[in-house]
Amino acid sequence: MFHRAAASKSLLRHAVSGRRLASTKTLKEALQEVIPAKQEQLKRIKSEHSQTVVGDVKVENIIGGMRGLKSMLWEASVLDPNEGIRFHGLTIPDCQKQLPAAPGGKEIIAESMLWLLMTGKSPPKPRLPTTLHPMTQLGIGVAALNHDSAFQNAYEKGIKKSDYWTYTLEDCINLIARLPALAARIYRNVYNPGTELRGISKDLDLVGNYTNMLGYGNNKDLTEYLRLYISIHGDHEGGNASAHTAHLVGSTLADPYISYSAALFALAGPLHGLANQEVLRWQLSMQKAMGDKASHDDIKAYLWKTLKSGQVVPGYGHGVLRKSDPRFIALQEFCDTRPDLMASPIINLVKKTYEVAPGVLMEHGKTKNPWPNVDATSGCVLYHYGLREFKYYTVIFGVSRALGALTQLVWARALGLPLERPKSLSMDVLEKIIESA
Repeated sequence: MFHRAAASKSLLRHAVSGRRLASTKTLKEALQEVIPAKQEQLKRIKSEHSQTVVGDVKVENIIGGMRGLKSMLWEASVLDPNEGIRFHGLTIPDCQKQLPAAPGGKEIIAESMLWLLMTGKSPPKPRLPTTLHPMTQLGIGVAALNHDSAFQNAYEKGIKKSDYWTYTLEDCINLIARLPALAARIYRNVYNPGTELRGISKDLDLVGNYTNMLGYGNNKDLTEYLRLYISIHGDHEGGNASAHTAHLVGSTLADPYISYSAALFALAGPLHGLANQEVLRWQLSMQKAMGDKASHDDIKAYLWKTLKSGQVVPGYGHGVLRKSDPRFIALQEFCDTRPDLMASPIINLVKKTYEVAPGVLMEHGKTKNPWPNVDATSGCVLYHYGLREFKYYTVIFGVSRALGALTQLVWARALGLPLERPKSLSMDVLEKIIESA
């Protein structure tokens, strides 16, 4: 296990240390070029526009969990109600066109998305020895996560505030490298106890090694799907519960391991990370009730039955989006390119539901957004490929969301963002404010 951990750190050092692979820059070198400009931009905004009003706080913001309130700086992504998520200005289709894929594959690799989230730029196309592939040689060992944090050790010894980000970056890269191996070990321990975890392959990227350690290494389509899934789930702005938790805990100067563990606990709730499980259970219940040949009218009747029973239709609606989630569209397009998925009864049911559900929800009239979110299909594809342990799906989500949450920790330290401390109000004080307004 410790040899595996050592191999992981050695491979990752190519990304964060001063060593180069052929003509490429390391991630740390790329950040050193980008950070000064961002620091200057923040300095200018603070000095010239600190009193500019960007929005009004309403009672519904205060009592509604700050929903929609513009109150957080988050560099890597912006979620638009109509256009969906953009990573440094790039839509999901843009990313699919511009970001490098794995050798022999077509889908974005997590390393490419991490580079984009960190630097705001597409990763360089490196010229490398055939024995080593850049950003794919992420040693994903089963390393103990209680090793000393580089940031924590440096902070206790005393370092300049301007150097916080460098030690945070080292911790974040190490954590991202270790997460898939840890996640695979959890899967093996719970569902296949006693089986050995497969070793790290230098010919595979982070997700390729992940699926291999899960025991699905021979399923190339599943590996491609998880590459796409993990990359487009990597960040979704800062207001969602897991990302916000990582930011909040990180603002105390807690190290990345502690900060992201808190984010994972936030992700575990049924209103956040468990959503795709609920969708899959609901779709399987529909399949059991209607059969594999359910018509659009059958599905419409089942939707109304769900709504009239007081339940919501899982997988539809979103706290911000007001159109079909681009992540849902990307996953559907993935399905459309593979005959086995096109022939899958559960995937066909998802597609037919998409063709019927928005109209039913609009007619129902109680849903602000009748369009599908990413969870409407994500778990169903995993189910088709044989990964049917529902409780594990959130672990995969946790591996992906680390890309964005940990990117923000690096930027929070680089920009010197303060401790997060919103002002709370009692209902009596709130009512006085309402009366005076």
